[in-house]
Amino acid sequence: MTMLVTGCGGQVGTELLRRARAHGIDVIGLSHQELDITRSDQVDAALSRLPVTVVVNAAAYTAVDRAEHDKAAAFAVNRDGPANLAQFCTGQGIPLIHISTDYVFDGNKPGPYTENDPVAPLGVYGASKAAGEQAVRELAPKHVILRTAWVYSAHGHNFVKTMLRLGRERDEIGVVADQVGCPTAAGEIAVAIITVIKAMQAGGDPWGTYHFCAAGQASWYQFACRIFEIASRYRPYPVTVKPIPGTAYPTPVRRPANSVLDCSRIEETFDLDRRPWPGPLADVLGEIHNN
Repeated sequence: MTMLVTGCGGQVGTELLRRARAHGIDVIGLSHQELDITRSDQVDAALSRLPVTVVVNAAAYTAVDRAEHDKAAAFAVNRDGPANLAQFCTGQGIPLIHISTDYVFDGNKPGPYTENDPVAPLGVYGASKAAGEQAVRELAPKHVILRTAWVYSAHGHNFVKTMLRLGRERDEIGVVADQVGCPTAAGEIAVAIITVIKAMQAGGDPWGTYHFCAAGQASWYQFACRIFEIASRYRPYPVTVKPIPGTAYPTPVRRPANSVLDCSRIEETFDLDRRPWPGPLADVLGEIHNN
C-alpha cells in the first residue's frame, strides 16, 4: 500500500512520513509548495501520476484567529481542498483519510463530545473545518474523518514550543485555566492513522467519523504546568505559571470551553490503545531538548 500525505510539512504530516515505513507502508509526501489542494487541476495532475492507494489529507488552514479576517482562504483550504481530494479519490476508488478538529464544537456540552453530537463552530476556522467534513462525507464514500485536538510536536508552531520560549523570556506567564481539552502529540495521531490504514489493508470497512486524542484531559494551565515540570529535567525554567480566565486573554474568536473528545469508537473499532497525554509530552520534550 502506498500512502500519499498532503500537507506533509505540517506537524501530523511530518510524523506520518517519519513513521509510515517502519510500519511497512510506502509513503509519498507533498507539501503546500508541491501541491495546492485548493486547485482541482493540480490535485488531478499530481495524484494521477503517483501510485497512490490511500490519501491522507493533513493539509489545513490552522490560524484560528487570522481566519476571522481571512475567511475565503480558510474555506478554500479547509473545505474546497478536501472536496477536490474527495472527488479524485472517488474517481480512483481509493480511500481518503481527512484530519479534522475539536473546534467544530462550541464547547458547551458538560461531558466529552461523541461523533454523533451536532457541530456548532464558534468561528470561521471551525466552520471551515465542519464544511470540509461535510464535503468529504458527500463526495467520498470511502472516507475516514479523524477529529483530534490540541496538537503539538517537536516541530512547527504549537503551544508546547510557545511555552518553552516564554519560559525563557519571562518570570511569569498567565495561562487560561477554564478551557479543557486533550493535549495530543502529532506522533500519536500518526500512529492512529497508520492503525486505520492497516485495518484497510486487512480488508476492513472502517468508513465514517472518529475521534482520536491522547487519553486524559487538562486545562491549558495544567498543560503548561506539566510542560515546565518535565522540561525542567533538561534545563531550569524559573518561571511562575499563573492560572487566568479566558476572559483575561481576549482573542478575535472564542475558544470552546470544553474540547474533550470521546474516543471510545476508534478504540473499539481498531483495538487501539491511547496513551495518557503526559507520556507523549515527555517524549516530545525529550526530542526538543536533544535537537
